[in-house]
Amino acid sequence: MKVTYPVIFTDVDTNILIEVPDLGILTESNEEGKPKGSMADAITMARDAIGISCIEAEDNGKEVLHPSKMTDIDVSKGTFYEDGTGIVSLVDVDLTAYRRMLDNKTVRRNVTLPNWLNQEAEKSHINVSKVLQEALMARLGVSR
Repeated sequence: MKVTYPVIFTDVDTNILIEVPDLGILTESNEEGKPKGSMADAITMARDAIGISCIEAEDNGKEVLHPSKMTDIDVSKGTFYEDGTGIVSLVDVDLTAYRRMLDNKTVRRNVTLPNWLNQEAEKSHINVSKVLQEALMARLGVSR
């Protein structure tokens, strides 16, 4: 599922402040080693914050909030309005891809194999778990 939210980016002397009004998100860009965050970093930060917020809502059985129209967002009502120059832009997140990127925990599954097949795999030093993962991804048409 893809979502797209309007985001207010406020350029201040030292950074770019970020607000996603629909989700109550406030964050900022801050590229390590640079005196000021870039717009590319600010968009990445906004995308991360939106992705985490929406995935958390899904995991808690809550509905992912619907975004406002971009034209309904008033920069002058933004939290950081008096701190610098603000603009509104849309930021999209593919929640399915984002979840795949974040959710790397492993789960244990019991798999039943004929003994002879298990012995052949062991003789060939085949990682059965890895082969199963690859086969499942191929069968489901998904990738990491």
